[in-house]
Amino acid sequence: MTRHATTGPDNHHGGRLSDACARFGGEPGAWLDLSTGINPDAWRPGAELQLDWRALPDPAALADLERTAAAYFGTNASLCAAVPGSEAGLRAIAHLLGLPSRHAALTYSTHAQAFAALPAFAGSPASVLVLANPNNPDGAVLARDTLLAHLDEQERGGGWLLVDEAFVDCRPELSVADLVAEHRHLIVTRSFGKFFGLAGVRLGFVLAPSALLARLRNLMGEWPVGAAALAFGREAYADRAWTERTRARLPIAAARLDAALQDYGLTATGHCPLFSLIETPQARRLFEALAKRQILTRAFADHPHLLRLGLPGREGALARLDGALAAALRDG
Repeated sequence: MTRHATTGPDNHHGGRLSDACARFGGEPGAWLDLSTGINPDAWRPGAELQLDWRALPDPAALADLERTAAAYFGTNASLCAAVPGSEAGLRAIAHLLGLPSRHAALTYSTHAQAFAALPAFAGSPASVLVLANPNNPDGAVLARDTLLAHLDEQERGGGWLLVDEAFVDCRPELSVADLVAEHRHLIVTRSFGKFFGLAGVRLGFVLAPSALLARLRNLMGEWPVGAAALAFGREAYADRAWTERTRARLPIAAARLDAALQDYGLTATGHCPLFSLIETPQARRLFEALAKRQILTRAFADHPHLLRLGLPGREGALARLDGALAAALRDG
């Protein structure tokens, strides 16, 4: 198995503000959290959207959400299943396939963790090749032809290709969701929380052949996601005007972040519109210095020269980061 990147200075995901507060002080509301790669300008439901918290999630609403999301992804609704976050979907798929996995050298730690819980496997050379496109944390992208070549190779060996498209909403032309088909060993996972900025809703999707989705639905149960996920997801995926505005806006915000970093000699060596990755011998020191100023970024325990920063969102956030970088580098 390829060695993977473990994330965070203590091998955690981003967004653990309570840990940051315990370590560096301050209240969560005082922190600027740049550790997650989540759109800071989230989609907002209209005032007419009402939730009945007393009722169980409606199966008809689930079917409606999956139809709406499938249309957005460019696939058939029969190949699309909602799950409580794309990570949960990926872990469930790992359990159902029961095959060892292969991954890129630098990518989500979740990919290896999901398959690490499998019992020791012997016999068939079949595997699941897990690729993120765009990749996290470096934003590297793979062309469709490259992914198709990987898929053909996996199928010849009796294996599967799983493409994690958590960050693809910013660049929909990279998606292979439209290639998912009954006769192909292709699985795609999609995230709602990153592009739409509502990670707390816990909504994701697995796109796969219907026989595999039937097993997934049986594992997840009759109510795989809550009422808020059903309502927010259905409305957000149908809101094409917001989607187009956001796809136009995010690269501009990303360019401003890259320019601010460049002012301090910190060149982005990898990025997508929701984050930038810098490579510097000072990465760990910068993480600590920014955290002492209550700005949380994403460090990598196995790659101490890397630091990832999400987009500053609210008014004044980029200026706050700029001032913190100036102080951190000045203080040495």
